[in-house]
Amino acid sequence: MTLLNRRGFLGATLAAGVVLVAEPSPTTAHAAAGDVTLTAGGISLLASPGGRLAIRDAGGVTRSAGSKFQVKDRVTGIHLSTGGTPTLSALADGTPAIRMDYTFAAAAGPTTVTGWFSVATNHAVLEWRVTGADTLVPDGFLFSRAIQAPTVPDDYIAITEWVRDSRGGIPYEDTVGVAHTSTWGSLHGLFLLDRSRQAWTNATWVHAPGAPDPDGGWTSRADFFFSATRPSATATIGRGRELGLELTTNRDFNLYESAGEQMELTALVANGGAARTVELELRVRSFDGVLLAATTVTGSVTAAGTWQHTFTLTAPPGGIALAEVVVRSGADEAFARTNLATLPPYDYQAGADSMFGIANYPWLQRPSADAVLDLWERVGIGLVRIAYDGGPGLPPAAFDARGIRHNIELQPSLEATDAEAATWAADKLAVAVGAGAGYFEVGNELNRPFNTGAAAQSYLDKALRPVFDRRAATGDTVKLMNNGLAGMDRPWVENFIAAGGWDLIDAFAYHPGRGNFTPDYVPPGDDWGTGSDGSYWNFYGGLRQLKALMAEHGEKEIWLTEAYAPTKPNSWWHDTYRHAAENVLLTFALAKAEGIRCVCWYQFHDSVLGMPQVADPDNVEYHFGLMNRDLSPKPSLLAYATAARTLDQATFRGRLTFADPLTFGLWFDTPTGPAVVLWNRADGYLLNTTGQRTDWHFPAPEVWVDPWPTKTPLTVTARPATAVRGVDPIGQVRQLPVTRGAVTLTLDGAPRIYYGLLPRPDGKGRYTLAGCRPTGVRTER
Repeated sequence: MTLLNRRGFLGATLAAGVVLVAEPSPTTAHAAAGDVTLTAGGISLLASPGGRLAIRDAGGVTRSAGSKFQVKDRVTGIHLSTGGTPTLSALADGTPAIRMDYTFAAAAGPTTVTGWFSVATNHAVLEWRVTGADTLVPDGFLFSRAIQAPTVPDDYIAITEWVRDSRGGIPYEDTVGVAHTSTWGSLHGLFLLDRSRQAWTNATWVHAPGAPDPDGGWTSRADFFFSATRPSATATIGRGRELGLELTTNRDFNLYESAGEQMELTALVANGGAARTVELELRVRSFDGVLLAATTVTGSVTAAGTWQHTFTLTAPPGGIALAEVVVRSGADEAFARTNLATLPPYDYQAGADSMFGIANYPWLQRPSADAVLDLWERVGIGLVRIAYDGGPGLPPAAFDARGIRHNIELQPSLEATDAEAATWAADKLAVAVGAGAGYFEVGNELNRPFNTGAAAQSYLDKALRPVFDRRAATGDTVKLMNNGLAGMDRPWVENFIAAGGWDLIDAFAYHPGRGNFTPDYVPPGDDWGTGSDGSYWNFYGGLRQLKALMAEHGEKEIWLTEAYAPTKPNSWWHDTYRHAAENVLLTFALAKAEGIRCVCWYQFHDSVLGMPQVADPDNVEYHFGLMNRDLSPKPSLLAYATAARTLDQATFRGRLTFADPLTFGLWFDTPTGPAVVLWNRADGYLLNTTGQRTDWHFPAPEVWVDPWPTKTPLTVTARPATAVRGVDPIGQVRQLPVTRGAVTLTLDGAPRIYYGLLPRPDGKGRYTLAGCRPTGVRTER
């Protein structure tokens, strides 16, 4: 089956008029007293003078009504239609249609907007054809609509499909449409668009960006459907082509608390064509590649209908279950993936000493704000970087009720006048104090151009010093951080210190950007490039630079206010899903060892603010989450929880040294005994290096494929009368056999936590593991 590229399929099928939601019904048209009516099965449109357009259900009840269209001109600004005249007309193929000629004030210049509206069974096609000056901004088009008496709040739903990368690598989700949904009891309705921003949509307006029209100008289009099924199925049926598939489970976030729980994975099959028999195939694998389930069932789907089947699985003792379901009928096929995981509750004890934070507010509150906060507590998030009344996300009181600490970050302008800077400082310090913030991070990534130090003085003059002076005047006690630097920008920090900035901050903040390097990588030399694939974007080398500067100029708390492991699919510069989990754990372990005060992970969900859950495989910003688009856990989420549980009350004792210079270890004391994090770099510090690289593409292996070919055995003494267990990055626990008081570990590039070993001084001022000796030789797969 040929798969069109992103958004292409929806646009192509709708533009071609390929829409089938039920057996077609005849369209009737009526015009009287200036009103024009079109009616088909289950739906009617009523257009009236003044531009009003009402969408009515089968009983003639108006469900949506609007009367205006909005355009934006980059020179003259925003213009709203002032009226409209409907006439009964027809489309080019003879289909009865309503034509609406909108009027605009003279300020809109040569702008013209003509609406063309038609109906089919349960379906209305709404198009607005726009012409005007070359300065019109098609991304700024909107149409008005008011939903009448909905029974639940309207919603914004991304319609996605899974695709297999034609160049090799892992499959990924792509968006084929965006739905603005409404509900009236058992009746559902949705406006389906190729693309639409939630942030530019409200109770009155729907963002409807225009696409270039071959005949000139632009066309905005929205398809409205009445249905009784889920938006994804409605979109598949409405397109009138191919099978569609959506997966859901019986738990929020697909997370279960204990082994043996019943996991229900429900597949909703939608059929946009004739009645057919379908085959539904399930495959579930563990993180280690073990096939946990494999089954196939058959079913029948009516024309323009749906069929649902629930698979029953058993929750594993720990870790993650990676599920794929494929539906087939003849040459037609669709598939979908999701993750299910076991994550028991945990009683964290670190409290205000916790180093585990999240870098931005929880703006995606699905299925609810309480559910998100429940999950935050479950994985060990103890601090949120940004919270204030009236800001995005939740208010400070919501975090106070949960015992989650909160800071604030607000962005100044380095182009402000001195008076404007002083006003900004006074206003924003008041916001920070009013929010009860522990720390005020004054700005975000204001160190451009990177690695030059050029912006340090203007930052001090226009942002930090005005806030510092205002705090001195008011006597407020909120602590101050510099703007979180993009990368550890040593020239900026040196200039900042030279200009007196070091004495103005209570804590130092930066964002340790990282490319395809393991977190413990230190690039050679000092000339680190800042380009899109420059070695400047590393974790540990930058941290060492900062520690060296602090040894010279004085210690400050270190806050990593954005740390990350983005998982853009099949991209050599970014982490695979498996490497991301490994790197989450190692990032936190190294941070704890280096005395970092807090690591704020960026971010919680895969999504972009303003377009939540709109899959975008090409946009790096979309892929930073600990959670997938469908709210299921990435392996990274489990790695975050594993780190939080391991290091909750841990004290760093020292680095471990070994005869093998490629073996590394960190020793932490915990309430349950020593915890040792071990890894080996026989395979190097660079990730995603296999194959010939010609551009950004890297055919990433599946999550369950072990990416480390070299295995290094190490035999050490076991702690007497203590079981030895190893914990992998996602929290899976393995008991290790002890023979004559010794245990053999197998190390590779993935960090693992070991309990039941004996770390000790080696007599030379260093630390090692008791009984440590190499066993055999390294092996490669």
